[in-house]
Amino acid sequence: MKRFVEGVDRSQNVLFPARLDDYIEEDHPVRVIDVFVDELDLRGLGFAGVEPASTGRPAYHPATLLKVYIYGYLNRVQSSRRLEREAQRNIELIWLTGRCIPDFKTIADFRKNNGVAIRRVCSHFIVLCRQMKLFTDTVVAIDGSKFKAVNSRDKNLTQAKLKARLEQLEASVARYLAELDRADRAHGRVPAIRVKHLTQKITAVREQVKQLNALGKVMQETPDKQVSQTDPDARAMATHGRGSGIVGYNVQAAVEATHHLIVAHEVTNEGHDRHQLTAMALRAREAMDQDTLVAVADRGYYKGEELLACEQVGITPLVPKPLTSNSRANGRFDKRDFYYLTDRDAYQCPAGEQANWRMRTIEGSMNIDVYWSSACPNCPLRDQCTTARYRRIRRWEHESVLETLQCRLDERPDAMRVRRQTVEHIFGTLKAWMGSTHFLMRTLPKVATEMSLHVLAYNMKRVMKIMGIKPLMQAIMV
Repeated sequence: MKRFVEGVDRSQNVLFPARLDDYIEEDHPVRVIDVFVDELDLRGLGFAGVEPASTGRPAYHPATLLKVYIYGYLNRVQSSRRLEREAQRNIELIWLTGRCIPDFKTIADFRKNNGVAIRRVCSHFIVLCRQMKLFTDTVVAIDGSKFKAVNSRDKNLTQAKLKARLEQLEASVARYLAELDRADRAHGRVPAIRVKHLTQKITAVREQVKQLNALGKVMQETPDKQVSQTDPDARAMATHGRGSGIVGYNVQAAVEATHHLIVAHEVTNEGHDRHQLTAMALRAREAMDQDTLVAVADRGYYKGEELLACEQVGITPLVPKPLTSNSRANGRFDKRDFYYLTDRDAYQCPAGEQANWRMRTIEGSMNIDVYWSSACPNCPLRDQCTTARYRRIRRWEHESVLETLQCRLDERPDAMRVRRQTVEHIFGTLKAWMGSTHFLMRTLPKVATEMSLHVLAYNMKRVMKIMGIKPLMQAIMV
């Protein structure tokens, strides 16, 4: 085999380095994990088992198991069984654990039983980033994305799904009964085994109907009228694809615009983002330790009360308004064609008439002022304006906040491009790391723990790229 790279003889004696440390380079990423965990106050963070028990079999130190998990999530190995195998054969993990080989049950129980402490470790790394002066910008992009839970769509029930399945099962029973009637009329032409099979199928379908009816009663007692049988906290959520959707969780993230680090995140089981803006912006501001903050988000976060709450706490929101009115699509004027006259508390319509204040009403928890013009019935532009006798314009009592927001957006036409470049690739990267199944754990608290490990791994890898391995280790040990 000349002119090829040849391997060594397997029977040849080889003298390996005497020290395990010689296998790991001085600027290897695994050394960052080792230094980071060793500098943590595990007792203060709330980890169980920091103090060994005086009796019984010795346990693995929480630092060892935490290192195993951080290494696993940094290298896209989230399964406890796969981590057990890696601890036996992977020289990097062997070095990191000091040749400890915990079994998969020990590894899995550590993640399950120390969820709160693991989430605090993720927050602690954000504090380190702040101390290293990585948060110099005051702009964050906020977005949410749907992640799949350990719950198939067939194991999730909504009112519409329940109705459709019951109708399908009733149709199946009717079809089987019709076949049995034909078998009775055929006088023995249908094999007896076929008749027995049909009878068993009818019994099985009726048992399914009974189970579905029982689940329907449970579903009626839930706030959102949903039941997930595998992961009770997972919820059916719509996605951008027409007719598609997943059963999972809505993960919120706030990403700073300079280094694209995730400064705050939250796992929710609400299928929309309308109530998340203020909470995520406050988390981001606290994590970055900034007095002011500009929060950029997409149309899904547009909600008057949330935008007002941001303004009241000193956060500047940049959120475009969704176009929900059908007037423009039907060829009529929409609200943007009516100009508010602040000094008169009135609107000027496209025909040049003045729509005056008429009354105040309450819609939900919002006080709404209603305006219309007396000239509407005889207006030459009425067909382009409304199908009713009068065109009524509604104005929220804090509408000036929304108008100021729109002026801000007009002055920053690149805001949405910055948002896309800052936050959207984060979710693509995390989902690629997770693989096709996304989460491995069930229920909201455990899923939140798993997400914190993913965020910690992402931020750690980003900071390694930004600062370098050795400078990061020195900064951690300060």
